[in-house]
Amino acid sequence: MVMMLSDPPVPADWARHTPTSDPGRFATLLDGVDPDHAEIGPVVRTLLAHYRAQAEDLPATSRHDVDLRWVEEMLAVDQQRHPGLALSAHREIGERLQGCCRDHTLLAVSILRHHGVPARSRVGFADYFLTDWHSDHVVVEMHDGNRWRRVDTEVEQGSGLLPDPLDLETGPGAPFLSAAEAFRALRAGTLDAASYGVAPGHPLSGEDFVLSEVFWELAHRYGDETLLWDGWGAIPAPGETMGEELLTVLDEVVEHLIAADAGDMAAERGLYEQYLRDPRLSPGTAVLQFSPVGDGPVKVVLRS
Repeated sequence: MVMMLSDPPVPADWARHTPTSDPGRFATLLDGVDPDHAEIGPVVRTLLAHYRAQAEDLPATSRHDVDLRWVEEMLAVDQQRHPGLALSAHREIGERLQGCCRDHTLLAVSILRHHGVPARSRVGFADYFLTDWHSDHVVVEMHDGNRWRRVDTEVEQGSGLLPDPLDLETGPGAPFLSAAEAFRALRAGTLDAASYGVAPGHPLSGEDFVLSEVFWELAHRYGDETLLWDGWGAIPAPGETMGEELLTVLDEVVEHLIAADAGDMAAERGLYEQYLRDPRLSPGTAVLQFSPVGDGPVKVVLRS
């Protein structure tokens, strides 16, 4: 089921596992991982290789790892390949799980929640991987006891990609824009969607893709940490244009998301309730999975 939110919401609501982040029978493996945000990145990076960025070093035999959606399932595959090996122990790149930013973030969120640290994933766009391009991306957002802090566990400290991957800047001109921030800028006419998407020339880019990203950001915020190639509800299929009625609904969603980020807990609670009651916004019990390594859409049941 979707996460339960207090009334009014508190950061501790995001310290509880969702079905997606729950390590299940592998929980003891997380005991040995230091929950300090500086220590989690190296652990996640040795567990996972990016299925596109590191493709030339990865075997075809494990490419379907990218469709693993539950942390327990991900850890089961890892332990099949490395029986009893601690999560922090080195794995050769070809023996790692194949995944993407969503998986790096979900594993980090799972580790943090396991140790009682409020954490969630934020879906949006990063401008630091490709020149003049805003790549669709997912980062960790953790509460450090004083504020929510964005962390990119996929980026190594000292790589030069970010001033500080352990504390991403926010606001205008930030290297990572949430999907809500990008949506609002696009609707205001201040964002050029031609440089936003999976990659230059990729069909999943441009205006419709920027608009659709809000669905994934909203779902991840409230415990449905879907794959980035899942579809449901009112999400337009590739090539379809979003209607004005739905755009008006998403305008409201985006304003509430941004207000909630600024500390408006009434907006947070209202948005959560809207997510629960509006079947256009929530994946509900099932999604259509459009895997980048599969054949056509596959229906996946999330919960009964």
